[in-house]
Amino acid sequence: MKILIIEDDERVGSFLSRGLKAESYLTLLLSDGQHATEAVKQFEPDVIILDRMLPKLDGLTLCQQLRSQQVKARILILSALSEVDERVKGLRAGADDYLGKPFHFEELLARIEALAKRTISAEQSRQLQVADLVLDLDTMRVQRAGDDLTLTAKELGILELLMSNSGKVYSRERILTNVWGMNEDPLTNIVDVYLARLRKKVDDPYPVKLLHTRRCLGYCLQAE
Repeated sequence: MKILIIEDDERVGSFLSRGLKAESYLTLLLSDGQHATEAVKQFEPDVIILDRMLPKLDGLTLCQQLRSQQVKARILILSALSEVDERVKGLRAGADDYLGKPFHFEELLARIEALAKRTISAEQSRQLQVADLVLDLDTMRVQRAGDDLTLTAKELGILELLMSNSGKVYSRERILTNVWGMNEDPLTNIVDVYLARLRKKVDDPYPVKLLHTRRCLGYCLQAE
């Protein structure tokens, strides 16, 4: 696993680099955030250890920039600013974890391992499946019992919402907000119309029904 370390304190940076190399990680050390974007493109790290207080470009701004560029590496912020509000700022800027200085190296290793597991889990979860219904989140291809289903964008939106939360009941209002947005008239029957269309494609041709109406509550998708 490749780890990019962005730390302006030479002593801390050297300590991190040597310690992580001893744990068989491949590391790259930068002393400021100015050239971090290019380094990320070239090095393609799995995890970025990012100092909060960097010269030229502070850690929070850099974190926001990396996320805006769709960088998928896990970001762990290291900072002497460890108060709750500072941790919240870091997480809201796009960091996956926040560790205060001074820190124990064993804790840092444990957090890196946890981030690595989350990365693997995220890669594996690009496909949703309930019974024999499969939705590929990268291609938005839908299959039921091996058959390809052709769905509209809104039908896909509803299906992804219900499959991501299999067994959970969603009211018409919540489906409307999640799929159509806040500006849609809450009195419209558009959700019922689209659920009926979705049911014809996903359920009607097959013996096992997955889409269920919960009277006075809403809709859910689960194998029963």
